[in-house]
Amino acid sequence: MNKAIALVWIRNDLRLADNPALTEALAEHQVIPVFIYDNDEEGSASRFWLHHSLSALVDTYAEHKIQLVIRKGPAAEALLELSQESKASAIFWNKRYEPWARKQEERVKTLLEKKRILCFDFDASLLRSPTSILNKEGTPYKVFTPFWRAFLSASKLRYPLPEPNLDNGTRTAFQSVTISNLGLLPRIDWTAGIESNWQPGEYGAKKQLRHFLEEGLAAYPQGRDRPDQSFVSRLSPHLHFGEISPFTVWHAVKQQAEITAGAQAGSECFLRELIWREFAHYLLYHFPQTVDKPLRPEFSHFPWSGNQEHLRAWQKGKTGYPIVDAGMAELWATGWMHNRVRMIVASFLVKDLLLPWQEGAKWFFDTLVDADLANNTFGWQWSAGCGADAAPYFRIFNPILQSQKFDPAGAYIRTWIPQLAALPNKWIHSPWLAPPLELAAAGVELGKNYPAPLVDHKLARQKALAAYQSIRAKSPVCY
Repeated sequence: MNKAIALVWIRNDLRLADNPALTEALAEHQVIPVFIYDNDEEGSASRFWLHHSLSALVDTYAEHKIQLVIRKGPAAEALLELSQESKASAIFWNKRYEPWARKQEERVKTLLEKKRILCFDFDASLLRSPTSILNKEGTPYKVFTPFWRAFLSASKLRYPLPEPNLDNGTRTAFQSVTISNLGLLPRIDWTAGIESNWQPGEYGAKKQLRHFLEEGLAAYPQGRDRPDQSFVSRLSPHLHFGEISPFTVWHAVKQQAEITAGAQAGSECFLRELIWREFAHYLLYHFPQTVDKPLRPEFSHFPWSGNQEHLRAWQKGKTGYPIVDAGMAELWATGWMHNRVRMIVASFLVKDLLLPWQEGAKWFFDTLVDADLANNTFGWQWSAGCGADAAPYFRIFNPILQSQKFDPAGAYIRTWIPQLAALPNKWIHSPWLAPPLELAAAGVELGKNYPAPLVDHKLARQKALAAYQSIRAKSPVCY
């Protein structure tokens, strides 16, 4: 007896393992996996990643003689059309929590249920639903530490589901566009650096997790702040596109800590960072306006400078501060930037240059392969001091001291700014302070092959604090 047909709507869950929607659909249905491109929200680097991750998933399904149907949106109409073509009686998907995605799901449910097509959704991209943790007053947390405690005290996290048996995938072919027709790749190819640094897809995600567990986890507590070393997980794009689930990562890290001497501290530190990811999505769910508006409304009146020349210099890595410029060069070349450097370059934009955090968020969202709306929004509001649990505005990173502390030998700077490579360690963090003979010996010509500082940090800090005081005087809730 033939089983009923169901669609599995693939979204940011480009994997087979620990995919609740896929596993549940396969239990009682013949399954047609379908990806609908109904969103131009992704930035350029993310579209590149999506192209290759989709390609990998198409190949994986093809190995099982199953077609991954690809169509263009709107999602509700595209899913209804395929349901009618295939005579599907149900649709399964894993939830997304971005504001646009929640509206998309509501429209899908409304349209398909009117046509008597059953809709089933599942939690798979986060460890806990954003609605499952509230404070004693029944309102969302705005500070991480109590959220973290509530998160850990809640029910035990489930174990990841195994890769399902795909025997129930339908072998019928349906009309489908090619991935190249989605127009995800850039017209002018600038992606060589990204291609050489990453392997999109479920296999690449599993490979990266194994590497981190074996090579990075034990050293993570100290190494995670060192951009000149390689102890961070680099799992962020794989998690964003759902090539690996957070449950898989969580339990793999805990298991590694049990079998590897010295990995317990690294496990605790990394899992806390995974909960920071949860907190970012939690905040965006409860405060969707924060995509472009500060959570703390008094910052709506902050006297930003709006200097477009400074913005372009920052984007191009031509600020004259090596650690900042190295970070922007790494971003442009690889689609990624070390987290410590992200904080440094963000602080420099909003506090040294007095440029709006929204401008930085837009640039990161377009250039990062892990451009996650929740994490990006949270990180920039944190840096600007205007979000939940944010760094106080008066905490202004000194780019020279940050560079000396976290890239002491200048290895990171030398990697991404080769024109400074011959400078001695003493001067590589602040080349404008180097004696002329030292600059000449290193082949550095300030203003020619490397820019002079865009601003004086000491003076810029004073100006930033004065700007902060101007809104603080008007709003006593500032801190």
